[in-house]
Amino acid sequence: MLQVSNVLVQFGSRKLFEDVNLKFTNGNCYGIIGANGAGKSTFLRVLSGDLEPNKGEVFLGKNERMSVLMQNQDAFDDETVLRTVMMGHKRLVQIMDEKDKLYAKEDFTDEDGVKAGELETEFAELNGWEAESEAEKLLSALDIPESDYYMLMRDIDAKKKVKILLAQALFGNPDVLLLDEPTNNLDLKTIKWLEDYLMDFENTIIVVSHNRYFLNRVCTHICDVDYGKINIYFGNYDFWYQSSQLMARQMKDQNKKAEQRAKELQEFIARFAANASKSRQATSRKKELEKLTINDIKPSSRKYPFIEFKFERQIGNDILTVDGLTKKGYFENLSFILSKDDKVGIVSRNSKVVTMLYDILTGKEEADSGTFKWGITINPTYLPQNNAEFFDGCSLSLVQWLDQYSYDHYEEFVRGWLGRMLFSGQEALKEAKVLSGGEKVRCMLAKMMLEGGNFLLLDEPTNHLDLEAITALNTGLINFKGNMLITSHDQELMNTVCNRIIEIDGTKTFDKLVTYDEYLTLTDSRLF
Repeated sequence: MLQVSNVLVQFGSRKLFEDVNLKFTNGNCYGIIGANGAGKSTFLRVLSGDLEPNKGEVFLGKNERMSVLMQNQDAFDDETVLRTVMMGHKRLVQIMDEKDKLYAKEDFTDEDGVKAGELETEFAELNGWEAESEAEKLLSALDIPESDYYMLMRDIDAKKKVKILLAQALFGNPDVLLLDEPTNNLDLKTIKWLEDYLMDFENTIIVVSHNRYFLNRVCTHICDVDYGKINIYFGNYDFWYQSSQLMARQMKDQNKKAEQRAKELQEFIARFAANASKSRQATSRKKELEKLTINDIKPSSRKYPFIEFKFERQIGNDILTVDGLTKKGYFENLSFILSKDDKVGIVSRNSKVVTMLYDILTGKEEADSGTFKWGITINPTYLPQNNAEFFDGCSLSLVQWLDQYSYDHYEEFVRGWLGRMLFSGQEALKEAKVLSGGEKVRCMLAKMMLEGGNFLLLDEPTNHLDLEAITALNTGLINFKGNMLITSHDQELMNTVCNRIIEIDGTKTFDKLVTYDEYLTLTDSRLF
């Protein structure tokens, strides 16, 4: 068990959170959520002991061990892969080293014999004799070949290093597992394996992630960093988000339909309580959910962008026809026809393949052979993965920048669109070239909304966005009435938006009217 008592963290005069009193117990997975800068990763550092709080204490149960997913891929360059994994259990590796040092002595004394006996006893108690086979089992499950086990980490590919450090964190069945963005840079097969592993994990998990699908699958509780506090709520991310939104609406019109809002929330809680009984997590959550009242759930103070893609031109029967499209090194003889209402998820092992397809369809690149034809009623608008050309070296203010793409050049009109994307007041006057990655994407989304296209092309639209913006974008795409081609590593987005999946791997290898989850099930042996 991990317990937090009266914790306060502040930097200078800025308080991140205070009076934090929480208890994390076995069998549960706690998802830490909060706006950018709220202190999610800082809180993990406090829990791990890497950062001393200004006030308060963190208590770990007696003889319990905490494991933390390391982010520094170069920290173990001089170690072998197998030893790096086992270094997840520091005391075990320390004992191994002490034993080796003792047994290597030429003048082995009786005192050394006693010490060696003590070390052997502790080694056995820590399951040391099975340690190497356990490490190998984890590496195998994560598709690290046996030929890599005794290679130095400095010689290992970066994509493999991510998996090896994950194996390190999981090694030795830690009592408390801290994971900061564990799905970053992982392939879908590994993410799915990790989800299943964590859902069967019997100890305590605390995780920070922007991957909503992952949070929904593994979390039994949500820790919301908001209002300068950290509060724990039962349920996964969707439960927290929808409950919070219901409460926000209820508070907004307290004197209007308050009883109806209360009834709506109670029905919502009851529905989730029923679902909880079917999960692989402890069924006791059902009883706890049933005990929840309206006052147990607080609306979030965080701001969500307003994303809505509308268009005036009605869509005809002809949408997009691609016939025998070939680009050397990317794809060959690619053909498909889009119908009305198609929202197509484009999938490929190589992200450059998808980007090239979008660039050809928007006229930025030319195909080597083959053709494509847009329907005469179609007005496509494009969100590229690389938006540098729109911002690098641009000294225009955001008002001036967005005005370039606006059909109404009245400043207040342009400011209104920026306000939707959370750029208000002086924020709207900063130069476009100084924006963060997430701010640039929000500006590009404002540009797309102003363009009013009835066909969206979206290349990794969630890159650099926080959870609030991702959630708002997801809602906007679900409500969009036109057609789209989209590729994204956000599984929740793909699954809730797409009704057709096309996979391109040299040629078109998959094209069906299915959800993204159904596609993953059908192609399980080829997950990437």
